[in-house]
Amino acid sequence: MHTVYILLCSDGKFYTGCTSNLENRLKKHLKGEVTSTNYRLPVELETYIVFKDKYKAYSFEKYLKSGSGIAFRNKRLI
Repeated sequence: MHTVYILLCSDGKFYTGCTSNLENRLKKHLKGEVTSTNYRLPVELETYIVFKDKYKAYSFEKYLKSGSGIAFRNKRLI
């Protein structure tokens, strides 16, 4: 299983990621071990979506980072 997740960072912006172990990945974010979010702590899990297929998960993550994906995220996921 692969999870696409959205974090709300302390600067009010969102971070979107994908992982096969959400619990472990969140711990790394909270400890400041993830370069993309270590200067925007604390972070809070907003939502997550689980996929069976790794490629679909990474494709959805990529979509959420696009212009139309950001609009979809803001309207439907958060």
